[in-house]
Amino acid sequence: MVAGELTPLYFLFQTEKHEGLFKVTMLPGDGVGPELMHSVKEVFKAAGVPVEFDEHHLSEVQNMASEEKLDEVVDSMKESKVAIIGKIHTPMEYKGELASYDMRLRRKLDLFANVVHVNSLPGFKTRHNNLDLVIIREQTEGEYSSLEHESVKGVIECLKIITRDKSQRIAKFAFDYATKKGRSKVTAVHKANIMKLGDGLFLQCCEEVAELYPKIKFYTMIIDNCCMQLVQNPHQFDVLVMPNLYGNIIDNLAAGLVGGAGVVPGESYSAEYAVFEMGARHPFAQAVGRNIANPTAMLLSAANMLRHLNLEYHSNVISDAVKRVIKVGKVRTRDMGGYSTTSDFIKSVTDNLHPHYGV
Repeated sequence: MVAGELTPLYFLFQTEKHEGLFKVTMLPGDGVGPELMHSVKEVFKAAGVPVEFDEHHLSEVQNMASEEKLDEVVDSMKESKVAIIGKIHTPMEYKGELASYDMRLRRKLDLFANVVHVNSLPGFKTRHNNLDLVIIREQTEGEYSSLEHESVKGVIECLKIITRDKSQRIAKFAFDYATKKGRSKVTAVHKANIMKLGDGLFLQCCEEVAELYPKIKFYTMIIDNCCMQLVQNPHQFDVLVMPNLYGNIIDNLAAGLVGGAGVVPGESYSAEYAVFEMGARHPFAQAVGRNIANPTAMLLSAANMLRHLNLEYHSNVISDAVKRVIKVGKVRTRDMGGYSTTSDFIKSVTDNLHPHYGV
């Protein structure tokens, strides 16, 4: 089957059930990741969610990373098909291996599509309100291929890889996503005016795939203009598809439009696996142990994971409770302008899981 004909399976597969429970792989990650995962466990317990976590610790900064541990995570994923993960921090120091464990995990699972739904939260006012856009990025090649070397002393060469197969695959994913979700417009973001061959190939693949979806409007936009347009008039966007590096930047820029890294959920897909995480991958190391991290993004990601597992009721109960807490506005963490702790927020969410309507 050629890449242009690939039908994404991410909406179709389900994980295995173990004695009535869905098994899910959990990687707490670094920074506030373990605290946020504890929040997920607390809310799942209060909501009676039929999920069993298979927890693994993979961290380069805590000396808990090795090929053996990576293989254990992959084996767990092969069984569960679904994971929820915190940010696995990538140190800047070069220690003989260029590819981070985070990147190696994504490659081993072929998690080619990262999806970040940037959605304004009712009751939480930001500079732009009523935003509803989706950023889809290819995350297995591009500038993040870890193909760097020193050709001569003081000269580093860094290769950017763009292939037709993977460009077609992510373009088709974006158009399939738009079709499935009832979206009307896809914008391909690129820098083909400068990188005429690499980004030119990506853009060409998007244009070819767009012809197969006549009901969806197709636009193109250069990355620097896209950044400006997102800040000035983000409401013009619907679904955006782009290569790896641009997506990494745009994810964080767009998250800032609706309240920051603490409120935007994300997910990554291969044809076989689904991983749920925060939309803006930020370890928030300065908040570790202070009970101030915002669990909104991780809880909404967890709710999306439950929807993926066809646990619609539990998904709705949790996402509704989180959004109700934010809409009421009495309990807000510091990044949202309040003084509440992580514990305060979780207690408020659990109190709102099964509200007594009309009381």
